[in-house]
Amino acid sequence: MDDLLRIDDGLSEEQRLIRDTVKTFVADRILPHVGDWFEEAVFPARELGPVLGSLGVLGMHLEGYGCAGLDAVSYGVACRELEAGDSGLRSFVSVQGSLAMFPIWKYGSAEQKEEWLPRMAAGEAIGCFGLTEPDHGSDPANMRTHAKQDASGDWILNGAKMWITNGSIADVAVVWAQTEDGIRGFVVPTDTPGFSAPEIHKKMSLRASVTSSLYFDDVRLPASAVLPGVRGLKGPLSCLSEARFGILWGVVGAARACLEAAVGYATTRVQFGKPIGGFQLTQEKLAWMYVGLGQSQLTALHLGRLKDAGTLTPQQVSFGKLANVRAALDIARRSRAILGGNGITLEYPVIRHMTNLESVLTYEGTEEIHLLTLGRALTGLDAFH
Repeated sequence: MDDLLRIDDGLSEEQRLIRDTVKTFVADRILPHVGDWFEEAVFPARELGPVLGSLGVLGMHLEGYGCAGLDAVSYGVACRELEAGDSGLRSFVSVQGSLAMFPIWKYGSAEQKEEWLPRMAAGEAIGCFGLTEPDHGSDPANMRTHAKQDASGDWILNGAKMWITNGSIADVAVVWAQTEDGIRGFVVPTDTPGFSAPEIHKKMSLRASVTSSLYFDDVRLPASAVLPGVRGLKGPLSCLSEARFGILWGVVGAARACLEAAVGYATTRVQFGKPIGGFQLTQEKLAWMYVGLGQSQLTALHLGRLKDAGTLTPQQVSFGKLANVRAALDIARRSRAILGGNGITLEYPVIRHMTNLESVLTYEGTEEIHLLTLGRALTGLDAFH
């Protein structure tokens, strides 16, 4: 499908190389199998982790410790091509780099960085991020998971987290908990006694992704387990901003994959004596879908350049996540309609992307949270309380 707006012409040579490399990987290693993974509700993380590490996409926007140290637009382009394969694939990379590696890189001790970041960048160790709780999703300030130091100086961690990507396959969890000094982050090896992570089953979305609960039953951690560089909600919220940036790029890939499937189908499916793409109602759908895709691509590229300039704000990230996910979901739904009955089969990518995007709409901040974030930015009035 032609890029009528020539948006990728604005990418550097290195960024186009990253695009093509990740796109080839997805075509060769993901697309032939992801329909089966989705149907069977599996994701071969241990097999793919080292391959993704060798591609340099794990923590690729971080400096040092084996990370590629690339710019934000390059990271965004990689997320776009990964999610054109499947949202679960991009989620794995996003959680690894932006939610597990980023807080260790930004707020961790030298020892924590040396212990975990090189192995995580190589895909040899898998991380997860424990913030959302069964009763506190959009309101993390009131989380119940708590940690308390005993007389020995060790931390005792108790509580539960839910909807945790990579949870039951992770080697390390970055867990946020209430303490006497406010919310703190902890680096928790998952083989620590008292830690458990049962997988969540019977999902109808993000099936090619591991989603788990985390339980902490008197998990004893040394004093060195706490992230020393941050206190309060600033820590987890900064991680969410990193992850949301990857999402606002990634969903462009899912939308593009759906539109490409719809265009291909519309130009070959014959009804009433001609391809259905020759009917005005179908062309109207396709045209509006392309407009939405182009606007999303431009938003992502603009926000990527702001991030590279060091001026990107959380409110701007909320704008991008809100607008681009909604546009991608609309494109997926219209594509499903164009494909008719074939749109619900895994022979085409559309229904898989469509159901995945229902989760992406919710995680890393619901649509309502981002609307209220923008409302507060516009009015100066806080509607969260």
